[in-house]
Amino acid sequence: MKIMSNELLVVTYRDALKSGKEKEWIKILKDEIKRRGLRPFKNR
Repeated sequence: MKIMSNELLVVTYRDALKSGKEKEWIKILKDEIKRRGLRPFKNR
């Protein structure tokens, strides 16, 4: 995976969830977000 800033990672994850097409890509992004300790949504 290409190295992304935290902000870009979260935005890419949100866009992937909205499209809902590439399940494997969503999983990869989610795992990376968890590894970095980020919260992609404010209320979760």
